[in-house]
Amino acid sequence: MLAEEGKFRIFAGNANPDLAREIAAYLGTTVGDAVINRFNNGEVQVMINESVRGKDIFIVQPTCGPDVNDNIMELLIMADAFKRASANHITAIVPYYGYSRQDRKARGREPITAKLMADLLETAGITRVVTIDLHAAQIQGFFNIPFDHMPGGYILADYIKDKNLKDMIVVSPDLGGVGRARKMAEKLDCPMAIIDKRRPEPGVAEVMNLIGSVEGKTAIMVDDMVDTAGSLAEAALALKKFGAGDIYACCTHPILTDPALSRIAQSEITELVVTNTIPLPPNKKHPKIKVLSVAPILAETVLRIYNDWSVSQLFEETKK
Repeated sequence: MLAEEGKFRIFAGNANPDLAREIAAYLGTTVGDAVINRFNNGEVQVMINESVRGKDIFIVQPTCGPDVNDNIMELLIMADAFKRASANHITAIVPYYGYSRQDRKARGREPITAKLMADLLETAGITRVVTIDLHAAQIQGFFNIPFDHMPGGYILADYIKDKNLKDMIVVSPDLGGVGRARKMAEKLDCPMAIIDKRRPEPGVAEVMNLIGSVEGKTAIMVDDMVDTAGSLAEAALALKKFGAGDIYACCTHPILTDPALSRIAQSEITELVVTNTIPLPPNKKHPKIKVLSVAPILAETVLRIYNDWSVSQLFEETKK
């Protein structure tokens, strides 16, 4: 599948090694030999146990919790190691791009962490970034290197489509997610509604109104991530009050910090569909949560990058 496979290697940090192995298996190869440990004082130790001189390197490392900062440092230090070992290209596959929720100054004296992350990745020697469903698409503009923003929504849409649900309507949980919801609605060939909500304080959402009608319909809520699930549970309750039938929620990134699981369990949501951009440990699994793999789309992206084929063509194919 890969021309000159010896010139191509996939490596993994500790954030999501299972996803890295899935990607490698899809491409008919294995994950590279590297050890990422900690020194006694907690600093990250990286050892690359094979030659990477002149090779195209792909590092699979979402910058997610529970050890967000450790995962970031692992990615940066691995990139530095490959750069100093004379790798040809270093592509960071970051399925979940951490610190993305601060992409602008919403008030005085706030940082723009999404831009800081971009600067750190470039300084470490990364020559290309691949990610899935950024919190804000304009984060791509923070980079001065090639950036591939892959869609996770189509994976979720295909799963929902295969369920053959009746009278579907896609619901955006807020005004900011309208574009994401519209793409899902086009894929499912159904109408769309929008929840109008306000945030009186961070992490707290209040539903104010509903644009559109969900009466008697199967509602499909779409978002990029689910953190504490407070907004999701509140939106599902509101949709029930507006007359919706079954309610499904689709979110690419399952952050799921406490008390997300209890909220999902007690909510009106029939099923929460997520992907494995962030790994779900056993204590975060629940019968209501369905996990889909992003390995095929990431593997195909790697294949196209390595062979200098069009990545956007793959993006167009996921729309079909």
